[in-house]
Amino acid sequence: MTDHFDVVIAGAGPAGAQCARDLADRDYDVLVLETENEDEFPRQSNKSTAGTFPSMMGAFGVPDDVVMNFTDSVVLESPNDHFVQEQPGAVLEFADFKRFLVRDGRENGAEYRFDSRATAPVTDDDGAVVGVRYNGDEEVRADVVVDATGPAAPLAKQVGVSDLERENQAIGIEWEMEGVDVDHPEYADLTDGMMLRLDHDLAPGGYSWIFHTGGDTAKVGLCYIQNEKYHSNTDGMSIDDYLEHWLETDPRFADAEKLAGKQHRGSAHIQPPGELSTAGFMAIGDTVPSIDPLWGEGIHKGMKSARAAAVTADRCLTGGVDTSAAEMSVYDDLWHSEVAPDTSIRLLMTHLLYYAPNDRYDRFMHDINRMDLSTLADANGGSLLAMSKLLHLGDLPMLRNFVRDHPDIVKGALSDAGPLSFRPS
Repeated sequence: MTDHFDVVIAGAGPAGAQCARDLADRDYDVLVLETENEDEFPRQSNKSTAGTFPSMMGAFGVPDDVVMNFTDSVVLESPNDHFVQEQPGAVLEFADFKRFLVRDGRENGAEYRFDSRATAPVTDDDGAVVGVRYNGDEEVRADVVVDATGPAAPLAKQVGVSDLERENQAIGIEWEMEGVDVDHPEYADLTDGMMLRLDHDLAPGGYSWIFHTGGDTAKVGLCYIQNEKYHSNTDGMSIDDYLEHWLETDPRFADAEKLAGKQHRGSAHIQPPGELSTAGFMAIGDTVPSIDPLWGEGIHKGMKSARAAAVTADRCLTGGVDTSAAEMSVYDDLWHSEVAPDTSIRLLMTHLLYYAPNDRYDRFMHDINRMDLSTLADANGGSLLAMSKLLHLGDLPMLRNFVRDHPDIVKGALSDAGPLSFRPS
């Protein structure tokens, strides 16, 4: 006989494991299929910088013992300037964090099957998803199936939910390092800080970072969108080459060394989601994708998408099973209202930020250092009116070219924002 569960989740990342936690806590029969071997989990998927904020840890009951370092500030750098904002945060030990989510879900009754690669959805005669095929010809049935496998999205792609495009894919590399001078006299003090640097010479169409993890250690890396509109790479440099160039030229790394076995790689898509659900099926986390497009914070968004999926499954399975496409679309509504509101506006901000030249980053730092914190918070939250206060008449040629290159992004943002007038300062 084929196993049957209330919910089957493919993928034991933060989104999948959190969804399992929430559903097991509601006493549902939950199965999580995870590709990796349990003894080494999460060796292959330990890919996140894992910078987050107290709001995530409090909302999802994450214990302090998975934190490498609690931070006090967020620093933005340009090639020749910087901005510092006091903001409590935390840099997680990502592997410990993932293992905690799995352990906690299991203690509440969730079942995990490691060494189990989900390969295809099982559908009924009407096309509704009713199970998952894994490890070749093994099969498990469920009332609700959740794809939390990240950009691979084997289930979502086959049911027509995923529309991830390579031109919107961002790739990243990071090393954990020791001997980092986090308080170098030529730069902002990064002690107990998370720093993001905008500099096309280091990360064309993206950003680099230093996240202090205590003492003289830090997570150091960079990411960028693989798109020729931003990534003008005439020298054929790989992402590893860009990171090595930074490590060789920045004096903060003069005495730094990489920690053996502590390299992390990952990818995510910076684009709006297409479909999010269909009959009997939802996609969560980086499968959607749910990452914040502007600053790359993915853990909190992924966890929130997991909770929205759990709420939807609970609704569809309470008082009788109704997993029709109409009922499952409650997840779509929750995603757009609770997980990632103003997605189109934040995508506009992201692409415009990466489109700007290096010298404009220095002016940007100058402007935000003079801006009051409420206006800055509004701009970061997606207010086009607040964003307009960061524009200058000299930006008009860049904006004209941006609109030419990205008409769909501009149209989507303006549609979401409604009528607004832009008055460059």
